[in-house]
Amino acid sequence: MTQIQTKRVYEAEEEADGFRVLVDRLWPRGIKKENLHYDLWAKEITPSPVIRQWFHEDEEKNWKSFKQKYEQELEKNPATKPFLKELKNHDRVTLIVCIEKYDA
Repeated sequence: MTQIQTKRVYEAEEEADGFRVLVDRLWPRGIKKENLHYDLWAKEITPSPVIRQWFHEDEEKNWKSFKQKYEQELEKNPATKPFLKELKNHDRVTLIVCIEKYDA
C-alpha cells in the first residue's frame, strides 16, 4: 500500500520522501526549477483558479470548506484516476504543496 505524506515546498528534500509530486498549478515563488527535486508536476489535478483564489482570501477560515470543494473537483476531474494509478506504483509518495499552512 502506498504511503502518502505532505510537505511544504520550502522544506528540505529527504531520501525518505520517495516519489515527490508538486501539486500546485503555479511554480513556487523564490525557487529555481533546477533547485527543486520533484518527480511529477501534477498541474492537472490542482485546485481550479476560482477555489484557489477564494482559499487565499482567508486560508485559516476557508481551509475546511476548501478541502470539501477541492474533493468535489477531483471527483469530476478526468485526470484524477490516472494520477492515482501512478501513485500506486510507488511505496512512498510526498505531495509537495506551496501553501503556508495545511492540515496534513
